[in-house]
Amino acid sequence: MAIKIFTTGGTFDKIYFDARSEFHIGDPMAAALLDEANVNFDYDIESLLKKDSLEMGADDRESIRNAVTNVNSDMILITHGTDSMVETAHTLLDISDKTVVLFGAMQPARMRYSDAMYNLGFACAAVQLLPRGVHLAMNGQVFDPRQVAKNRAQSRFEPSS
Repeated sequence: MAIKIFTTGGTFDKIYFDARSEFHIGDPMAAALLDEANVNFDYDIESLLKKDSLEMGADDRESIRNAVTNVNSDMILITHGTDSMVETAHTLLDISDKTVVLFGAMQPARMRYSDAMYNLGFACAAVQLLPRGVHLAMNGQVFDPRQVAKNRAQSRFEPSS
């Protein structure tokens, strides 16, 4: 069965224009990165949103939830902005018949030095190996959404207490 990849925008797909960090969300980068990596598994990519995660609201999260619930795949990846990734994961926690992995990037995939490719590859492995449920895959670790927080000062996710 193919891995379903839903894109929602966030830093992963951002394009910056100037020194003031003005940006917009560009076309999803996941397909180009997977092509470049020469992956040998079936996947399907669908763009749900093109938003910074700080701009996401309850309606956006419900749209993501509906897409995950209604898709005919039991392995789902979601690219998501890191600022509200945990909040979106919480809205998906009762989906127990699929393996759902949310991931993103601290630097846009279009930049030369970015964690995007690594996080995408790590999430691809995670969705194939983890049990059913909702997970976050960031910074080389898998997290339970109920026990993780973004450490903005260190630009990484960490277990929360």
